[in-house]
Amino acid sequence: MTPRVMRVLKRHHDGPRTVTLDIAADDSASFQPGQFNMLSVFGVGEVPISPSGSATEHDRLRHTIRAVGPVSTALTRLSRGDLLGLRGPFGNGWPMQQANGHDVVLVAGGLGLAPLRPAIYHLLSERERYGKITLLYGTRSPVDILFPREMLAWQRYRDMAIEVTVDHAPPDWRGHVGVVTRLIASVPFEPGNTLAFVCGPEVMMRFAIAALKDAGLGDETIYLSMERNMKCAVGFCGHCQFGPVFVCRDGPVFRHDRLGDLLSLKEI
Repeated sequence: MTPRVMRVLKRHHDGPRTVTLDIAADDSASFQPGQFNMLSVFGVGEVPISPSGSATEHDRLRHTIRAVGPVSTALTRLSRGDLLGLRGPFGNGWPMQQANGHDVVLVAGGLGLAPLRPAIYHLLSERERYGKITLLYGTRSPVDILFPREMLAWQRYRDMAIEVTVDHAPPDWRGHVGVVTRLIASVPFEPGNTLAFVCGPEVMMRFAIAALKDAGLGDETIYLSMERNMKCAVGFCGHCQFGPVFVCRDGPVFRHDRLGDLLSLKEI
């Protein structure tokens, strides 16, 4: 429960109100793709943020943060040399071992691409162990697209199919316009040999689940990264309770058949 004091190595601007911090790592900072850390700004507060860098970079931790509240805003204002608190990693990660030998479809909405990026690094670093890898990414506008140069490199050199869509676009935009879930029906994959990783706003994930199931995937092959109001990160305080589970302790990655119809209940 006591944060470790860490130092910012680098600050990179990744879009409107969005910053990636490189944090000097210590011996206990290793993580699995999909896990999360609790980052704190002293005197302001603490928030859960998933690492967005490669799990094989042992000298630093990367976290991509959007300024939406007091703590996340304070984090995005940190500069090289500043100190922050870190607890973690916590929770479970994406099912990388279960994905061996399968096609993988990754569906990301907005900042949801950041928790998926470590999984992408893993998939591409062991490319021969997986089948077709497809990333479907949706965000508000072209200026909000995360990691555009990196996605271009993934597509060109790493045998990865990528489709990007935006909600609103200027006249010179040549890509898709509309919600990301509409792209699922156009993706060629074998439902019986595919796993889907989904991360984004809950409303987007609900529609993604429906589209993936319409495409033939079963509940046991769809994995979701849930985002709730996590405070203690160890299943003690109850802030992140979601039906019978605690997102911090039992997640944040869940197989959809474990959650059942909980996502469709507005009261939860």
